[in-house]
Amino acid sequence: MDPLSEVLALLNTQSSFFAGLKAGGDWAIDFPAPDGIKFNAVVEGACWLSVEGVAQAIRLERGDCFLLSRKRTFSLRSDPGLPAVPADQVYRHAVQGIARCGTADGFFLIGGRFAFGEAAGLLVEGLPPVAVVKSGSDQAAVLSWALQRLAHELAHASPGGAIVIQHLGHIMLVEMLRLYLERGGDGAPSWLLAVSDPRIGAAIQAIHADPARAWNVEALAEIAGVSRSTLALHFKRKAGIAPLEYVLRWRMQLAARALTGSQATISSVAQKLGYDSDSAFSHAFKRVMGSAPSAYRRAPAPPDGQQGR
Repeated sequence: MDPLSEVLALLNTQSSFFAGLKAGGDWAIDFPAPDGIKFNAVVEGACWLSVEGVAQAIRLERGDCFLLSRKRTFSLRSDPGLPAVPADQVYRHAVQGIARCGTADGFFLIGGRFAFGEAAGLLVEGLPPVAVVKSGSDQAAVLSWALQRLAHELAHASPGGAIVIQHLGHIMLVEMLRLYLERGGDGAPSWLLAVSDPRIGAAIQAIHADPARAWNVEALAEIAGVSRSTLALHFKRKAGIAPLEYVLRWRMQLAARALTGSQATISSVAQKLGYDSDSAFSHAFKRVMGSAPSAYRRAPAPPDGQQGR
């Protein structure tokens, strides 16, 4: 698989949640910072979106979609100057996942939220806090369709629903990532920027193909077709980290999945990733993931809650 597909394959949808909003007249709602990645589509009407840390409010119209990749508060308003009410006051009265505000006519928004876990960090680090996809684009059509399918799956429990919801989340995320890459990103160092570079991408592909190899900068530079100094410079400029630091982080992502998704022993996981001793592996894992392998495995999975909208 290509590196993007490999990272996506590591993503386990830990929780998902759907909510719709019907509004009309003068209305304004403040939303808490979402847990995970939030996708939204305006089905009818128009509104103004304000996101914490983003200077200007964004006008959204029918068919527009937006993604929130950071844990930041945001608001939706019929007019930017209106005072807002907290989302909990509106959504506590939701019926079948649809909340109503104001006259509840003229505006309809559907939204889905996904918590993907640790591996999502590689992907969303390169995204802006809010990404808007305008109506009429292929991505907007896909996102709107996927959100409506998500709403149906969550409202009508059917066999295989969990895997359908997981794949819908991945489809939406892939479309946003593709759009980001098509637009050339924002120039800030990120994994996405690195993997789309022919030279750095070749090195990353090699790391993914053989993560247990005792990689050094010389070997990666040979694969990339550049000198060691050039690789080190460009890798840091594109990815924001050094090549061997990336090797370490990727190994730990694979280790995290093995620890939580299989019964493999810590020793076998360590050996599979090229570590000769459990202590060396545990030290590296704790440095990257913040806890020892055994503690990470014992930690309870996040509940499939409904925090945030």
